[in-house]
Amino acid sequence: MSTFRAYIALIGGTLIFGSMVLLAQLFRVPYKRGGVFDMAPRWWTRGILRATGVTVIRHNAEVIRDDKSYVYIANHVSWYDILALLDTLPNFGFVAKRELEKIPLFGPAARAVGVIYIDRDNRKAAFSAYEDASRRIREGASVVVYPEGTRGESYALRTFKKGPFVLAIQAGVPIVPVIVFGTIAVNPKGSFKGLPGTVHVHLLDPIPTEGLTYEQRDDLAERVRASMAVALRDIYHVNPPLLGHNETADTIASMPVTA
Repeated sequence: MSTFRAYIALIGGTLIFGSMVLLAQLFRVPYKRGGVFDMAPRWWTRGILRATGVTVIRHNAEVIRDDKSYVYIANHVSWYDILALLDTLPNFGFVAKRELEKIPLFGPAARAVGVIYIDRDNRKAAFSAYEDASRRIREGASVVVYPEGTRGESYALRTFKKGPFVLAIQAGVPIVPVIVFGTIAVNPKGSFKGLPGTVHVHLLDPIPTEGLTYEQRDDLAERVRASMAVALRDIYHVNPPLLGHNETADTIASMPVTA
């Protein structure tokens, strides 16, 4: 029953709020905090979460400021990761795969509210999308990126792509590593069900990028990935917390244990 309600909320919310933002775009309504482009995605999200019976809990919110820009780097195991982040983070857009842009109404509406589409198979186009994201960050927005590229089947982190870290270095804003946990139980990869549950969003300590260069992108990526792996291991006992890395054992062994 929760799945049925979720689909009704998804379709109905997309029709209502998607049309709302496209009309606002047509009439050149300016973007502002608390305005239609900011709030419509949150209303859409909260309708689906409520219909599904999902509660989202945000942890460590004090590490970010509403008036500051960030690149949020998050793990990705479920479509509900997107909803959880929309429900909890202020003033941001997603970097999303270009295939989503082809969905009628949803694709154009998502672009109107700040989603940046990226062609993962076209390196030149991908970097152009990151340049667009960097411009938006300099204008005061934040961006969420899934550096694993696609959804995983477990909470163990896979290898990170480097583009998001080049983006953060170019923009010169801090990276906030984000752990989303609980969405596999709600909607695992490959499933079309939406089940009731509790999802936790953990904002980890920001990692500065000011002064870093392009050549330091790999080190930055590993630092962020290690931070997220420590959280997954210490808070949720994910073992192993890392996958697809030749130095996994050494990396894990060097991670500090937190209380």
